[in-house]
Amino acid sequence: MAVCRVEKNKNYTTMSNFHLRDKNLSNKSRGLLSTMLSLPENWDYTTRGLAAICKDGVDGITAQLKELEQRGYLVRHRIRDSNGRITDMEYVIYEEPQAQLKIEASYDS
Repeated sequence: MAVCRVEKNKNYTTMSNFHLRDKNLSNKSRGLLSTMLSLPENWDYTTRGLAAICKDGVDGITAQLKELEQRGYLVRHRIRDSNGRITDMEYVIYEEPQAQLKIEASYDS
């Protein structure tokens, strides 16, 4: 049996294997979720911001984010100003799907 060792000295991310082994997720969504989990919390979590660091364009990122929402790995909340206009978006990212959130996300859209 082959043995592969990776020396991790710096600039690496530790995350759960759960999403990497989830047969219900496409490989693109797995990759995007892994990328998002590796970014700092104050990073620009917009479709344009994510497209800037990924090969996929805005449309591809949007489709992957929708898949992550449907599977319970992501919840996006629209933040509105006093006039009701959307001013920002809050992303809540989970390493494991949240079954209850899948239901709530479908109503929040």
